[in-house]
Amino acid sequence: MLRAVCLGLAVALGFSASAAAQEVTLKIHQFLPAQASIPADFIKPWADKVTKESDGRIAFELYPSMQLGGKPPALIDQARDGVVDIIWTLSGYTPGRFPKTEAFELPFLPVDGETTSRAFYDFYEKHLQDEYKDFKVITVHVHSPGLLHLKGKGVHKLEDMQGLKLRGSTRMVTKLLETLGSVPVGMPVPVVPEALSRGVLDGAALPWEVTGPLKIAELVDSHTTFAGDHALYTATCVFLMNKAAYEALPDDLKKVIDDNSGREVAAWAGRVMDAADAPGRKAAEAAGNEIVVLDEAETERWKTKAKDVETSWIADMTQRGFDGKALVEDAKSLVEKYASKQ
Repeated sequence: MLRAVCLGLAVALGFSASAAAQEVTLKIHQFLPAQASIPADFIKPWADKVTKESDGRIAFELYPSMQLGGKPPALIDQARDGVVDIIWTLSGYTPGRFPKTEAFELPFLPVDGETTSRAFYDFYEKHLQDEYKDFKVITVHVHSPGLLHLKGKGVHKLEDMQGLKLRGSTRMVTKLLETLGSVPVGMPVPVVPEALSRGVLDGAALPWEVTGPLKIAELVDSHTTFAGDHALYTATCVFLMNKAAYEALPDDLKKVIDDNSGREVAAWAGRVMDAADAPGRKAAEAAGNEIVVLDEAETERWKTKAKDVETSWIADMTQRGFDGKALVEDAKSLVEKYASKQ
């Protein structure tokens, strides 16, 4: 009888320890395939780190490629409404919802992903907390430098943009492409390969890092980038948690999430995207595609034309009651602050 009691106690204690070891399981939903750089080299390692630092009390289920349903623009509401616990997405997939965030999507503002992500996180802390008040913000960041990927003759000068049907990721990117003379087509990145192969698009604005998993090099003939340190564009990315799911955690587990949030996490995500640029470019070179680097004089022509986008955005923000000029100046100042430390 004593042995039976001891055995029963041991089993009960075992179940109790198991339950304590995993107090919560959080679902992370995002639109990229699992092998892409952000899911493979940022989201999964981040989740593993949180699990380890919580002694296994926080576990995660990872759902890439919109496996839990909906299209990429639905992710923001899925996080806000508690359909999932955490999402990663582009803020610009819901145009008009995060207006001040767009300051970091203005043309020729960004440098590399890590540097610009640090600056963007500072900008969030200073100007954007009201835009994301419905979420627990794990971090915000940007992708690595955006460039143009073209079918056919490609783009060697500004005039070559005329009439091209080009994919843009966000409102600001499509506005830029239109200003530069092309016919912009807004669409989430997962559908770009099919649109290229079917002739719906003549090309796309994308960072190198995402071209590898999507096999873009096999669908285009050339890639156009620019002289100088500043890229044509970037897009803003957000890693957000449902507020109620965060607030339901005990204080010690909230601290684990907090310790894995913020500027250094933004830098980590940006660094991952920067590192993935090299394989994307290598795939383009292996495919025999032309890599076009516009010289300084030609790049200046593009910057002059693209200035209209910034001017228009400042006017739009001013009409909404924001100091658009001050937001742009602060965004540029923060980028230069971190760029000067490189």
